[in-house]
Order: sequence, then C-alpha cells, then structure tokens
Amino acid sequence: MHIDLYAGVEEKSMISNQILQNTIEGLKGISRVDFCVLDTEGKELAATFEAGQYREQAVLSFVESPADSQVIQGCQFFKIFDEQRLEYVLLANGETEDVYMLGKIAAFQIQSLLVAYKERFDKDNFIKNLLLDNLLLVDIYNRAKKLHIDTEVKRVIFIIETSHEKDSAALDNVRNLLGGKSKDFITAVDEKNIIVVKELSDKDGNRELEKMAKDMLDTLRNEGGEEQIRIAYGTTVNDIKEVSKSYKEAKLALDVGKIFFDEKDIVAYTTLGIGRLIYQLPIPLCKMFIKEIFEGKSPDDLDEETLTTINKFFENSLNVSETSRQLYIHRNTLVYRLDKLQKSTGLDLRVFEDAITFKIALMVVKYMKYMESLEY
Repeated sequence: MHIDLYAGVEEKSMISNQILQNTIEGLKGISRVDFCVLDTEGKELAATFEAGQYREQAVLSFVESPADSQVIQGCQFFKIFDEQRLEYVLLANGETEDVYMLGKIAAFQIQSLLVAYKERFDKDNFIKNLLLDNLLLVDIYNRAKKLHIDTEVKRVIFIIETSHEKDSAALDNVRNLLGGKSKDFITAVDEKNIIVVKELSDKDGNRELEKMAKDMLDTLRNEGGEEQIRIAYGTTVNDIKEVSKSYKEAKLALDVGKIFFDEKDIVAYTTLGIGRLIYQLPIPLCKMFIKEIFEGKSPDDLDEETLTTINKFFENSLNVSETSRQLYIHRNTLVYRLDKLQKSTGLDLRVFEDAITFKIALMVVKYMKYMESLEY
C-alpha cells in the first residue's frame, strides 16, 4: 500500500517557541540588541523586550507590504521566509545602521534554523515511511537522493522497547545519548519503541552488532535508572530498500524474545532459531499438536523436578553423564527419571527424534500461554 505522507500535510513550523527564545536571547547576549519574533498574524512567539506597542496592526501592514525590511516606530522589521512562504516577522529594537545589521544577522540565523529543522523533519518522515513500507521503490531512491541519504551502505535496525510510553522529549534524549554518528537515524513509529537505523562498516559482523546493542543498553540504563529496557535487532541489509526487512525482523525478534528468551535483554533475529517458526503457528494447530502428543495431558502437568531434569538434559545435548553431574544426582537416578517419563508420555528423550518432539512441545506450550496472557 502506497501512502504519500508528504502530500496534504499542513506544515507548521518545526521550530518550537523555546528554541526561538533561546536563539534571540543568545543573540541579545552577543549584540546587546533586543529582539522579538512574531508570527504572520502578529502573535508574539519569543521576545527579549516588551514590544507591545508594535503589535498586530504594524505587523499586519508590514506583512502585506512588498518590503523585506522596514523601520516602524523606532524598530526594525524583517521578514523571515521558509522557502517562498513568509514564516516569521522579526523586530530588532532600534533604528541605527548597527541595529539593522544585527537584525539581518538574527533573521539569517533563524532562517538557517528553519532549513536545518525542515531537513531533519523531512528525513525523519522519510525514514518512518521507509520502515513502514509506505513508499514505492522509485520514491525511495528519489527521496533518498534529495535528502542526501546514502542508498548503498550496510545498515541494521535496532528496536529499543521501554516499559513506559515515550514522548518527543524522551526521543530527543535518546537521540542525544545515541546519536553520535550523524548518519544514524533515531525515530519512533509508536509510543513504546524507539528505532535506531544504524549505518555499519563492512567489517561489522554479529559480534559487533551484539556489542552495539549492549552499549546502547548500558548508556540508556545509566541515564534512565531502573527502567526495564529490551533491545532487538534484525539482520544487516546492503540497500536502503531492504531497511524495512531488517525492521520487520527486529520487531519479530522483540516479540519472539518475550516468549522464549524472557530472561534476555538483547535478542537478535539470527538467534531466534525454531522459536520464530513456532511464533507463526495458529493456536488451534498448537492445541491439536499438544493433545495428540500428550493424549489430553500437557507438559505443564509435569512436576518441577521432572521439568528441571528435562531442561538440563537438553542443555547438555542429551548427555546422561554430564546432566547427572550438573544435577548432583547419580547416573541411575537420571536414567530412572527418563524411563518414568517415557512410560507416561511414550517419548524417550535419549532418542533424538523424541527429544525434538518434546522440545517443540515445551516451546509450543510456552507460546500458547503467552498468547493467552495477551487476551486478558
């Protein structure tokens, strides 16, 4: 599905009043000239002095006039454009040539901010649409070129999930913490997750990705205290059109990780193994599978001791001696437990085929439980 999120969007200014205020206060600190920024209807957005008497009427008539700058009642008026559209009116307090010069500099500064923020906004918009697969192939390359985004570099998607909803301030905070490389993009498509589109070098492999995720986790934990954070990432892609594939993989890794690797903070798509297959199964099929194998019973009915034994046995690749050593039990005790299990389920875990069936069954039950918990 193709949606052009750029068309028909009412573009408001991307610069907050706070940034305008900081800018003119900084300029006043350098030049000792007072400034005031108004919108095209004469409403004050930021000011370092009381510009009350110049208000609406003077601004409105200046907006209508063809002049780009003008002196009105002891104040210099300047127009600030965003491309061809008039965005702001700037007042510099005073009539001298110096004040005119400083006013021009201030207007230029704010104009530059507009351009920078617009580019950042456009890039962010483009990346969001890219992740969500909203763009046609030809649009991807055209837009990337316009926005000076390299199309043929290695990239990977990291998703950072936090326990509470994010607002734009939190997103900016993460940008400041993680945005060391100007070629990485940090964005969000919903309230819970922050997405990092990371550019990689040719030598970056699985080990480097794991380290990047760990560094992000440490940085955010140090900053945010005790908050629960999970990070998942997809596979590396070599072309910009495949970025959405890495994003889908990272999303899947996040979901599958919660079911089968809930003790892990970092989950890579490449390590999901059989879990990602099970995650795609319809629940009725899972129920049928469990019913057929355990004849109406469930692996859940097994006692804690038996489950611990089974899991240890799997961890040690079906090695009886090693498992009994790690469980601090006699080899014969383990054999007895496995025989007992075989009697009740018909599956002998020392046989590879049966072990696989049992392992999948345990994972399927985990998956069913997780899906049930989401319904309530």
